[in-house]
Amino acid sequence: MTRPSTDSRHDILHAAAQLFRERGYDASSMNDLAAALNLSKGALYHHFQSKDEILFHIMEHAMEITEEQVKKPVLQLTDPQERLRACIRLHIHVVLQTRDREITVMLHENHPLPAEYRRLINARKKEYVHFVERLIEDAQKERGSKSRVTPKAGAFALLGMINWIYQWYRSDGTISEAALADQYTDIIFAGVFGA
Repeated sequence: MTRPSTDSRHDILHAAAQLFRERGYDASSMNDLAAALNLSKGALYHHFQSKDEILFHIMEHAMEITEEQVKKPVLQLTDPQERLRACIRLHIHVVLQTRDREITVMLHENHPLPAEYRRLINARKKEYVHFVERLIEDAQKERGSKSRVTPKAGAFALLGMINWIYQWYRSDGTISEAALADQYTDIIFAGVFGA
C-alpha cells in the first residue's frame, strides 16, 4: 500500500471520508474525490492505488482515533467500574465528535472492503470488542455480580447501542451527550451487574 506525505494523506482521507459520508462509498468515484480535492485523477492515484485502499486507510484511522481517545485513557484508570464508565462516555464522545468523518464511514461502509482489507480491520475491531469484554468482566468480578449477562453479550450490547448513535442523535435535540452517556451507563450497569 502506498503512503503519501502526512499533509496529502490527511487531506485525501478527510475529503474521502466526507464524500463517502455524504454520498456513500458505492456512489462516490475517484473522479468525484479528485474533483473535491482539486487534484488530477493521476495525482490521486499517485497517493492511493484504489478507492478500496482509501476506504481501508479511513477505517484504520478511525480505529487509531478510538484507541487513542478511548482505550488509552481508560487503561490509565485503576478502578474497574470507573474504567467501564469512562469507556462508555469516551466511546460515545468519539462517535459524536467525528460523526461526519472516519468513525461514521467505518460504522457504515465496512461491507465494500475487499477480503484482505476487511480481515485487517475486523481483527482490530475484534481486539476492541475483547477490550470492552475485559472491562465488563473485571467490573463484574470486582462487584461480585451474579448477573446472567456475560461480558461478551454485554460488550456487543454496549457497542451496538453506541455505534448506532450516529444514525439518530442530533446535537440540537432534547438529550445532551452527557445525559446520553449517563443513561447508557445506567442501562449497561443494570444489565451487567443485575442491578
